[in-house]
Amino acid sequence: MSKHLKADLLLLLTTLIAAAGWIFSKETLAGLQPQLFIALRFSGAGLLLALFCIQPLRQLNFRQLTSAIKVGCFFGLAMIFWILGLKFAQHVGVGAFLASLGIVIVPLLNRLTGGEKPPALVYLSLPLVLSGLALLSLDQDFYLGLGEISFLLAAFFLALMFIYNSRAAASISALPLTAIQLLVTGLITGLVSLATEEWSFNQPTAIWGWFLASLLLATSLRFLLQTWAQSMAPPSHTAIIMTLEPIWTALLASLWFAESMSLYQLLGCSLIFSAVLVNRWPALKVWLRGMG
Repeated sequence: MSKHLKADLLLLLTTLIAAAGWIFSKETLAGLQPQLFIALRFSGAGLLLALFCIQPLRQLNFRQLTSAIKVGCFFGLAMIFWILGLKFAQHVGVGAFLASLGIVIVPLLNRLTGGEKPPALVYLSLPLVLSGLALLSLDQDFYLGLGEISFLLAAFFLALMFIYNSRAAASISALPLTAIQLLVTGLITGLVSLATEEWSFNQPTAIWGWFLASLLLATSLRFLLQTWAQSMAPPSHTAIIMTLEPIWTALLASLWFAESMSLYQLLGCSLIFSAVLVNRWPALKVWLRGMG
């Protein structure tokens, strides 16, 4: 099996686990404060992974360590806004498509941070994004509230995390890199929680069951697989598979929460997804050619 095919399969599995993670997280938020939940989830997952890579962690040099911490900082900022979006947004499926906009802006931010020049298709995708958001805002059940704005901010920081994670993965093994970024994310969200939330741990057993599913499956396993896959393929190649996450999320949300999308919402999400595909068309052609 080629490295790129292995990366594709790992990322496909990652998107399925990530979509399930939206459900796990939404259920956990019924009993835990948002930032406290993220802090416990990511610090717990980071410690769990760190136990399996103590020696590789000790062998990291200063440059590798700072690179991994930078990824964690962007990830922590993204998770602060992502969990607020999940807490306050009206529609999980729509939120997933808003969060997916991070993939659209990856090439632009990559260029601004010293990466390769984005192709013209990146600019052609922007009108589709704006049209999609306009259609979502026209729907009577959608408005650009705190939840939706939080998802858009999360998309921005997730794009930065994606870029720097790909760069760091070229020189750091997946396990220690994932452990560090999760620990840093847990630390950042923990400090935010300490400053803004009241802590309580007398939740029902079911809430802790959802929490464990979020920690073990949607965090430890998911980000380990994603980092491993990103180490085997360039960002432009791996990003196209990640666009499947909002589709799986919308399908799972419709099944689990009995959510339904109006015509405007369907059209808006379709345009956003089309923007992602236009943005990633060169990588998609290479991927399809490889599958053939």
